[in-house]
Amino acid sequence: MSIPMLEVIDLRAAYGRIEVLRGVDLSVPKGAVMALLGPNGAGKSTLVKVISGQKKQTSGDIHLGGVHVRGAETEDLARLGLCTVPEGRSVFPNLTVAENLTLMSYAGVPAEAVLETAFAYFPRLLERRNQLAGTMSGGEQQMLAMSRALASDPALLLLDELSMGLAPLIVEELYETVGRIAESGVTILCIEQFARTALKIADYAAVMTGGRVVATGEPGEILETMSDVILGGAA
Repeated sequence: MSIPMLEVIDLRAAYGRIEVLRGVDLSVPKGAVMALLGPNGAGKSTLVKVISGQKKQTSGDIHLGGVHVRGAETEDLARLGLCTVPEGRSVFPNLTVAENLTLMSYAGVPAEAVLETAFAYFPRLLERRNQLAGTMSGGEQQMLAMSRALASDPALLLLDELSMGLAPLIVEELYETVGRIAESGVTILCIEQFARTALKIADYAAVMTGGRVVATGEPGEILETMSDVILGGAA
């Protein structure tokens, strides 16, 4: 068995006295796309925050590419290849598309390479390169946020609620691109409340509810056995 890109073992986290993660176990194989599904309040976004170093766990372990990273800072995780596209699309609204992208060159990636990658995955950004990011549609801003993440050449990409507030056709388009990104060898964990589109491109799926992962498997069997949980909101 090869070493998973991400392994979470008995992970617990709390806000004050309220325990939100109650012993999460999750394994994401290298090169795979895993959809992490579940209703609002299941603990999905808290799990992302703990994995990405934004929140400390109370107990449990995290391994990234076989490296034990419990308590690691966000910048240390980035050096190991972890990159997060957070819920809500983090772009600089008063900068143009090109300026948002070339900011990533300060991390040591040539600006030309950043732009080339972004425009290859998202040709619409080439059309919008001189437009202020804050004046673009939500879908275009999500494309920009993903492009900035890809500029760091991630080994593991965390996508938190990619579809939030977007029209279904845009979500389909974004997930088609997620599939293409995965084909380049990037391991991807998609955290989603809306299941069907994510499951189309996923190799594996896991379902969270009540602060625990309650099922894992291939997308078809998860949809069949857990549809009441994962499709409880919208599909």
